[in-house]
Amino acid sequence: MSDTTIDRRKVSFLGLGTMGGAIARHIAEAGHELTIYNRSPERARKWSADNPGLAHRIAANPAHAAQDADVVITCVGNDDDLADVVLGPNGVFRMLKKGGVFIDHTTVSARIARQISVEARDLKVHCVDAPMTGSQIGAEKGTLTLMCGGRDDAIEAARPIMEGYSSRIVHVGKPGSGQIAKMANQICIAGNVAALAEAVRFAQASHLDMEKVYEAISGGAAQSWQMDNRLKTMDADEFDFGFAIDWMRKDLGLSLEEGRGLGVSLPVAALVDQFFADLQAMGGGRLDTSAIIKRLPKKGKK
Repeated sequence: MSDTTIDRRKVSFLGLGTMGGAIARHIAEAGHELTIYNRSPERARKWSADNPGLAHRIAANPAHAAQDADVVITCVGNDDDLADVVLGPNGVFRMLKKGGVFIDHTTVSARIARQISVEARDLKVHCVDAPMTGSQIGAEKGTLTLMCGGRDDAIEAARPIMEGYSSRIVHVGKPGSGQIAKMANQICIAGNVAALAEAVRFAQASHLDMEKVYEAISGGAAQSWQMDNRLKTMDADEFDFGFAIDWMRKDLGLSLEEGRGLGVSLPVAALVDQFFADLQAMGGGRLDTSAIIKRLPKKGKK
């Protein structure tokens, strides 16, 4: 983006994990005035060391990060983490100015998203819950899909910043709607990756050439992101990357809880959640979700 088209803003980013760290880089590279914060200070220092050419400052706490900011973005772990950095004694909402923009990319419950939205409304702050999909690759390339909940004016206020690291921004509906859409997304992924694991083991047992299997089935109705990005690594028993099983279990827990509140049955999601629990018990909680195939023994023809 050229200098003449950049609307430079003071942007604070809180939560420098795999996804958040990549997004923060895009924000700095776009020319915005970046402030970073992480609850574990060593991660913020590491981000600084890994990005020596990007101008930024490190905040002492969330309130310090929000001071004078035009936009504050969070990408933390769970409901409690988000409540602490936003609503806590040293939280973002202690200092974020009237007319400021708050964007949350954490996958959390719709309940906390709605609560934060109410608090933001009272403070006259634009608020968007915007969980994301697209994986670590999407974060690094700036091609994430953001599913957003919030008022129309809040989405439009947040859009110029979010466009810097996403290829699709969808305004799903009112506050909390982005989180509900993300739950639907995770339900789909869970069923998809579990079915792909069975398909891979099935083809392996028949001693098929997996590259040919992929070529044959990836162009039809079975095609999916999981197939395109995980079939080959499943076949090679490679899982040390991607979206961790621990995080998927957290997300499915949110989905199952929301489903119970809605009176909706989610039997496949519940079953796959237990499969992931098995992997956690085997010590695989930090492996990519495609490691679900490790539950299924390899077998071949005699």
